Amino acid sequence: MRVFRGRAPTLERDRDASRRLLSVATDGESAVRVWAPHRQVAFGRRDVRLEGYDRARETARERGFHPVERDVGGRAVAYDGTTTLAFARAEPVADFRSGSTDRYERATAALERALRSLGLEPSRGEPDDSFCPGTHSLSVADASGDERQRRKLVGIAQRVRQDAALVAGIVLVDNCGALARVLEAVYDALAMGLDPASVGTVADAGGPSDPDTVRTAVEDALIGAETDVSVESIGDEP
Repeated sequence: MRVFRGRAPTLERDRDASRRLLSVATDGESAVRVWAPHRQVAFGRRDVRLEGYDRARETARERGFHPVERDVGGRAVAYDGTTTLAFARAEPVADFRSGSTDRYERATAALERALRSLGLEPSRGEPDDSFCPGTHSLSVADASGDERQRRKLVGIAQRVRQDAALVAGIVLVDNCGALARVLEAVYDALAMGLDPASVGTVADAGGPSDPDTVRTAVEDALIGAETDVSVESIGDEP
């Protein structure tokens, strides 16, 4: 397995680095990356077709978040450039028509293990009106332990090609208020409902606020029992 660490100095070069995971998988080797992407709002393919898309891009830009379009599915997500993590695991596939459910299950279970190792108790699913709504999400109660108000902090999506598949997602570690505000404004421009109270972070749930601690836990969980691991540095940034 190849493990990529760090962040390239520019947003575009960093996106190119992530695309390398699929190239590695195409050549027959699994690859993992967990990092803090540059500050941005990443829109999904369905967002692009909405009437308010241009307005949503400008809304993100006005708040200091560079708007980009991402390759995997889902709706808009926000990265603050410091505490919001992205993760990705690519692997070869023999038949692109099968295996999606198993890949989602393995990734979800890995993220559950990572969050539990950080002292949280995640549950599958998400509150109503969450960011990037989807079937494969993890939520937690806030630090008060109130189970009636669960907050989403992990979203998972998948991209499948003829010879490789990429399961990727987001983990919100800290800075909940700023992320909730930009997401609320962007979703409002897209004419999509979003409840800012549904946005959660590891820190708000009582876990660590240090993104590197969370990054290590997620990376270890995605690597799992693999023993033949080589590490490649992408850049000096997180």
